[in-house]
Amino acid sequence: MPFSPLPETPAFLDRGRPDVPDIVVPRGITPFYLPRRPVRGRLIRFGGLADALLTRHHHHPAVTRLAGEALALAAGLATALKFQGSFSVQAKGDGAVPMLLADCTDGGALRGYARPEPERLAKTLEQGPEPTARGLLGAGYLAFTVDQGSDRERHQGIVAVEGETLAEMALHYFATSEQLRCHVHLACDKGPDGWRAGALILERVAQDGGLELPAEGEDDTQDEESWRTATVLAATLTDAELLDEELPSERLLYRLFGSEGGVVLERSRALSYGCRCSRARLLNILKGFPAEDLDHMTREDGQIAMTCEFCNYDFLFPRTDVRGKDEAA
Repeated sequence: MPFSPLPETPAFLDRGRPDVPDIVVPRGITPFYLPRRPVRGRLIRFGGLADALLTRHHHHPAVTRLAGEALALAAGLATALKFQGSFSVQAKGDGAVPMLLADCTDGGALRGYARPEPERLAKTLEQGPEPTARGLLGAGYLAFTVDQGSDRERHQGIVAVEGETLAEMALHYFATSEQLRCHVHLACDKGPDGWRAGALILERVAQDGGLELPAEGEDDTQDEESWRTATVLAATLTDAELLDEELPSERLLYRLFGSEGGVVLERSRALSYGCRCSRARLLNILKGFPAEDLDHMTREDGQIAMTCEFCNYDFLFPRTDVRGKDEAA
C-alpha cells in the first residue's frame, strides 16, 4: 500500500525511520542578484545528493531525468519562501508518467518520486528518441503548492500542462498564475559519479525590491533591457556547465553575468535528503482503518506492507499487532 508521509517528528528524533542516506550539501543553493539591475536569482546544484535521491527507484533514465529536474525546480522555489513550510511541484497527466511529485522544505529537505506505468512507458520509448517531459506526462495539469503547516491554509496554483520541457511548463505557470517574469533552466543527467541535478532561476523584480535604487534618468525601458540582457546571458548556460562539480558556483555566475557589472552573492543555503516517513506515523494511519480493510491488506505471511513512495522503503506490520478502529482494545 503506497502512501505519501507528512512531516511531524523531526528526523533526528524519529527512531522509526528507515535507514536512508544522511546527506547534506552545505552550499546547494546560491542566491544572488545583479547590482543596479532588476534581476535576482538562485543557482541550485545537488552534487551527490541527486544520486542518493534518484537511485531509490530503478526507473528508465528518461523518467529519472524528469524526476531530477522536478527536484531541482522544487528546491529553487522552496528556498525563496519567507516562512517555515514546504513547496511542492506536482504534475498529473494521462501519459506514461501520470504522477510526478517533488517537494522541499524552507530548510532545504528534499524528497520526490515519479510513478511510471511500465506498459505505457515501453510503448512511448519505442516511438523514437527519448521523450520530452510533455511526452512522458501527456495532457494534464501542473500544481505548485505552498504548505505552512496544519494550522494554516495551503496555497495552491494549478495550470494546464503547456510546453515540451518541465522548465517551459513552470514558465507557463508563472506567466499565467503569478504574473512573474522568470527564466528557468533545469538539468539532470548521469555522469561518471552518478546522477547530478541543478537549476538556474532568474526573477525580474522591482528596483526597490531589495536592490539599489536606479540612478537618475534610468527608467522602465532600461530595466526591461537589463532583464532581457540577463536572460540572454543565462540562456548561454549549458547543462554540462550547470552539472560540472569542478566549476565552482561563484565562478559560473561571474562567467555568466560578470559583464553586467558583476554579481552579488548572498548567503548560501543547504540542501539535504528529506524523506520524512516513519513507522510510528504509519501505524497510526493503519489504526484508522476498519478491521475488514486491514484483513484485505494482509499478505499470506500475516504482514501488512506499506511502502513509502519517496524513499521506496517497505514497512511491515504484523496484522496481530494492528487493531482497526472498530476492533476492541
